[in-house]
Amino acid sequence: MKPDPKIKLLLETGYERYNRPDFISNDPISLPHLFKKKEDIEIIGFFVSIIAWGQRKSIINSGLKMIELMQNAPHDFILHHTENDLKKCSKFVHRTFNGDDFLSLIGFIQSLYLNNGGLEFAFSSHLKKKDNNVGPAISGFRKLFENSPYFVDRTKKHIASPDKGSACKRINMYLRWMVRKDDKGVDFGLWKTIRMDQLVCPLDVHVLNQAKTL
Repeated sequence: MKPDPKIKLLLETGYERYNRPDFISNDPISLPHLFKKKEDIEIIGFFVSIIAWGQRKSIINSGLKMIELMQNAPHDFILHHTENDLKKCSKFVHRTFNGDDFLSLIGFIQSLYLNNGGLEFAFSSHLKKKDNNVGPAISGFRKLFENSPYFVDRTKKHIASPDKGSACKRINMYLRWMVRKDDKGVDFGLWKTIRMDQLVCPLDVHVLNQAKTL
């Protein structure tokens, strides 16, 4: 079926509008762009994506607070934080994400870097070459969290799973940040063990309505 040229132009225009460096400053992806080290980028990218619902300004402000609590060095903080550092983190709140969630995920992410090869391997190790999407990677990551000693029941709502019927919008966004690479400089393309053609654009209500309109 030949694509409608009007729709193609509309989609390409939207793509060019948002997939450019000028877009970065007002989007949560601006926060991992503050860093150069791979581990810093993927760690703060993970935490920012987890709290990415609501107004973008609010998400960015909360993400900056997370960076401050991590002493502007996410990887070093994850590996070497103290009990006093964790007490400060326990007071963090972004909408329904609170200090208990933050502490749970700090412990879990630390265990990934100490014992499971880091965040990239925690996703990609569940993915096979024949898999045509990242669903198994997201499901496997959620199971890793559920089986970790840092699992807190209330926090599982922040780590979505396709096995539970979720579109996994925020985690799919995070994976796009880490995996997708082009010459525009918006997404990072840091992870090489997940293919770009395995990435997913979740069909939530908003996206579905836009598709129906088209």
